[in-house]
Amino acid sequence: MRFSFVMGEVFRGLRRNISVVVSVILVTFVSLTFVGAAILMQLQVQQMKTFWYDRAQVAIYMCTDFDESATCAGADANEEQLAAVTNALESDSLAPYVEDYFFVDHNAAYEEFVKQFKGNPIVEITRPEQLNQTYWVKLKNPSQSEILVETFSGIPGVQSVSDQRSLLDRIFLFLGVASYSAVAIAGLMLVAAVLLISTTIRLSAFSRRREIGIMRLVGASNRFIQTPFILEGVFAAVIGAVLAGAATLGIVKFFVQDFLVTQVPFTSYISLEQAFIVPPILLVVGIILSAAAAKVAITRYLRV
Repeated sequence: MRFSFVMGEVFRGLRRNISVVVSVILVTFVSLTFVGAAILMQLQVQQMKTFWYDRAQVAIYMCTDFDESATCAGADANEEQLAAVTNALESDSLAPYVEDYFFVDHNAAYEEFVKQFKGNPIVEITRPEQLNQTYWVKLKNPSQSEILVETFSGIPGVQSVSDQRSLLDRIFLFLGVASYSAVAIAGLMLVAAVLLISTTIRLSAFSRRREIGIMRLVGASNRFIQTPFILEGVFAAVIGAVLAGAATLGIVKFFVQDFLVTQVPFTSYISLEQAFIVPPILLVVGIILSAAAAKVAITRYLRV
């Protein structure tokens, strides 16, 4: 098989159907950009999980005068009850699990409340004694939070024990649904790209049906005739994949690193180095899908 002849046929086919080829490039670009965005979202969710789960704490909320639960009975946690929680956190039985803890009293909780809700009318009607005194406990292994929940739940003076990981799970569930939605949209776009590539190959084959007939008469093999058409689809898809790869890197560079990192700095974001794994994936996906679509189209619709 002469390489120069095959490549010549490929470029002649691309020139004859330039408008359709541009459509293939654009559809492939958009669909693979969705795929890249879905991959980036998965990477970001995993990055945030690692960041926040390592920092997740267990909050032991002490009773206030306004709590009517069984362990509170409308009374603020007294010094004896606070001391019991402190001694338990520092005991040998919890030492293998507790890395560190700190205590927030009513006044400190109110100061943080005022900062958080500055300008909100709720600040004017809230008093320090209404806010829970809280022990914030950092565990050596955040997945072992159930030990603290079982230890302190139901004891006098403790209103409730809350594991921040349960709140994070809800957030990450939402982010996971969003990323899977992006995957579904990307899948639909890829189907559209495959169908468009198949149509492009059929049009290209129809416009060169006389040349195909001549090649068959001179004894050209099926593979020799099919190869230029397959390469046409692959060529257009590769351009779309390269553009999609550049777009995903641009998203990370300009939106994530240059905007989110500076404007929303309270979490961890994926880096540009991590995003460099996406373009090769998009390139491989583009080549495989386009080659498969072109092969099916040329085999099914050409009598070669």
